[in-house]
Amino acid sequence: MDWYYPNFTNDMWRIVGLCFFGDKMHFVDSARKTYRLAELQAFLAECGIAIFDTCLRIRRTTGTASDKDLEVVEQADLDGMLRALPRCRAVLAAGQLATSIFTTHYGIDARHLKMGGHVDFSFENRAIGLYREPSSSRAYPMRVEQKAEYYRRMFQDIGLL
Repeated sequence: MDWYYPNFTNDMWRIVGLCFFGDKMHFVDSARKTYRLAELQAFLAECGIAIFDTCLRIRRTTGTASDKDLEVVEQADLDGMLRALPRCRAVLAAGQLATSIFTTHYGIDARHLKMGGHVDFSFENRAIGLYREPSSSRAYPMRVEQKAEYYRRMFQDIGLL
């Protein structure tokens, strides 16, 4: 799949399926071991959920995708992203690296930001919530159902559930 979270072992789209449909297989095409991209994109657009990377280029320092083994080569234009999304009221950082990049860029004190927590910050006179959620990678040691509970609380908090 040529899109965000394309790796079939990544749980992001299973998490979204659990949160919104109570079914981790909702967006899964089991026969092809991929995701139903058109259905997924239509659903996200209908809900007003945008996807964006914090990094445009990374280098794997080992053979894993663990955040600790990634070197950031080029960060994304986070200001440009928020300007392009004038109705954005919340940002989800899925994993420690994304959280670190975002909090550093915006000068957010996240020392006490726990998993599942959020902190509000201001961007060009807009209040935006930054939510720290567990990584959807299978390398992150948490069952998909547990991860989905964190995400579900965030979606409820921002009014999507």
